[in-house]
Amino acid sequence: MAPRADEMIDRRRLRRKLTFWRVAAILVAAVAIAATTGWAMRDSLGGVAAAHIAKVRIEGTITEDEELLKRLKDVAESNSVKGVILSIDSPGGTTAGGEAIFEAVRKLATAKPTVAQVGTLAASAGYMIASASDHIVARQSSIVGSIGVLIQFPNFSGLMDKIGITLDEVKSSPLKAEPSPFNVTTDEEKAMLRSMILDSYEWFVGLVDDRRPLTRAEVLALADGSIFTGRQALARKLVDELGGEEKAKAWLVTKGVDAKLDIVEWKPRKSTADFFLSSAMGQRVAAFLGFPGLDADLLKKIGADRIFLDGMLSLWHPDMATVPD
Repeated sequence: MAPRADEMIDRRRLRRKLTFWRVAAILVAAVAIAATTGWAMRDSLGGVAAAHIAKVRIEGTITEDEELLKRLKDVAESNSVKGVILSIDSPGGTTAGGEAIFEAVRKLATAKPTVAQVGTLAASAGYMIASASDHIVARQSSIVGSIGVLIQFPNFSGLMDKIGITLDEVKSSPLKAEPSPFNVTTDEEKAMLRSMILDSYEWFVGLVDDRRPLTRAEVLALADGSIFTGRQALARKLVDELGGEEKAKAWLVTKGVDAKLDIVEWKPRKSTADFFLSSAMGQRVAAFLGFPGLDADLLKKIGADRIFLDGMLSLWHPDMATVPD
């Protein structure tokens, strides 16, 4: 029996109502999720109203990280933050990135008592940043130091000769765009690079000389690229104390910070859209390379992000860590 016209109209009306309420339910759920996520992120984004000790992680290869710089600025300006623990675990990175974060930490330290707590590693630019704090705590087995600057670049000229590739170029002067990976570095080019490296080295030594209880001669004796355990670093006055986060908090207490305050980590601000786009992009790149199961985080872990570091580096071996025998 064919449905009557009025029954068909009723069914269409019912479908429209169901569609409306389904869309409304999805929108309400989306708003609820966004509100819940925002509430959960309040601690990490400075939304905590109660007084607390802020913890900021500085990890991995150092670059001029705009988000981190903004976060340090927000911590400095927050009335709820009474003290700051910088949790550092870094092999170093670009000198410009280290300089930018060093300056941000110095501004932070003028506003709040600030202590650096070294985990596995605070080397090169990582140590530079630690020295910007008012007090450095390191584990007995932490790796500290590697004060110095380097510049590295590949030389493909031998490979090009083997496969029969030559490079033609026209430039305004001999040192333009040098050093180049496509030809052997000349003595003049090496002299130019060495002058630049030594200038940055002098600047780095000056920062350590200014921030640590050491004479310039003592800093120069340590600034040969050597690395030290936390115990060795303490004896050489590169750090102030051995221990972990509890020692860092105890030092803040000596500066008038209430011992009962909680430590709240200020985490990076990252939207859901950013996360989705970065993950999706990483997966697409991995699929293009023939590794469909590889995501953006894994690409970063294997060091792909470091391929694109430019400028002079203050960097120790990134992924090495001491382990007991």
